[in-house]
Amino acid sequence: MDLLGTFTNLLEQTAFFHLTWGNFVMIAVAFVFLYLAIRKGFEPLLLIPIAFGMLLVNIYPDIMYSADETPNGVGGLLWYFFQLDEWTILPSLIFMGVGAQTDFAPLIANPKTFLLGAAAQFGIYAAYFVAILLGFNGKAAAAISIIGGADGPTSIFLANKLGETALLGPIAVAAYSYMALVPIIQPPIMKALTTEEERKIRMENLRPVSKLEKILFPIVVTVVVCLILPSTAPLVGMLMLGNLFKESGVVKQLQETASNAMMFIVVILLGTSVGATTSAEAFLNADTLKIVALGLIAFAFGTAAGVVLGKVMCRLSGGKINPLIGSAGVSAVPMAARVSQKVGAEADPTNFLLMHAMGPNVAGVIGTAVAAGTFMAVFGVK
Repeated sequence: MDLLGTFTNLLEQTAFFHLTWGNFVMIAVAFVFLYLAIRKGFEPLLLIPIAFGMLLVNIYPDIMYSADETPNGVGGLLWYFFQLDEWTILPSLIFMGVGAQTDFAPLIANPKTFLLGAAAQFGIYAAYFVAILLGFNGKAAAAISIIGGADGPTSIFLANKLGETALLGPIAVAAYSYMALVPIIQPPIMKALTTEEERKIRMENLRPVSKLEKILFPIVVTVVVCLILPSTAPLVGMLMLGNLFKESGVVKQLQETASNAMMFIVVILLGTSVGATTSAEAFLNADTLKIVALGLIAFAFGTAAGVVLGKVMCRLSGGKINPLIGSAGVSAVPMAARVSQKVGAEADPTNFLLMHAMGPNVAGVIGTAVAAGTFMAVFGVK
């Protein structure tokens, strides 16, 4: 009898008796993400930890239980990871790592591309008003709309700052998914809005940028942006600090640590904890479908707005600007710039747009952080 009881108890401890149909759906989604990451190569650094976190939480929900939900007062492993998201530590550290990897020279050499980075943020504000129409409150609409910047860390940062942690899972997964799917989503929009002649336009070589300009840029941007929108300091400040590590040339160890070891550690913690917010109970509902749809609308509108302004600038410059670089104004660095290069090369294999597209691309990183700061200022959040 003791043997039978032991066997029964062991059997009841397996996950098979506790999984719901929703858990199976989310496990299937995790498998799809793993396939896209491993087989198709769609941003594996992001999708693999997200997918694995999704897999774990839907097999073993306790891994995301808070300390208050467990009998021994010890939370699940990924709950502790997630606290670093809620405290906005990991998103800020990601920005530091991005800054340490980023070369702002294309933007400095061609400041007009700031406008393209700003235009691509149109999708964020368009999605905000659509979200309001769909019944979301102002703060939830703002948190959702930032997905249009294709910037996962900023999406997590803003959702936490606005107190919309209940929507954090769908928002973060949608943002990171669209970041990974940039090569699929953007090209049809870019081709639909441009002619083959426009896609073949060759741009003049960028002027050389001095070391002094590169050093001053992160300092000046930090002072100007943070004076206007102090709430952007955790993101913009860390982005520019990382870039100053790179451009100063005197702290190579800090630059290498921020852009490599620290960055990869943070990606592991952030990705798995974001994936672990996608339990079936939290993820499979009507609001999630709305969030995913709104994210796609925001991203598509942002891409289109950047290309349209690129066409306007092309006309005003007498055909010297290729409109394709406008699509890179979303802050998915450097994927969006690579897509501009790829679509341009399809029209003319000898055309090289990558460095030109990096200007609006890095401007988009700043633009999305500014958009987040604007929403925080509107709602009185510091």
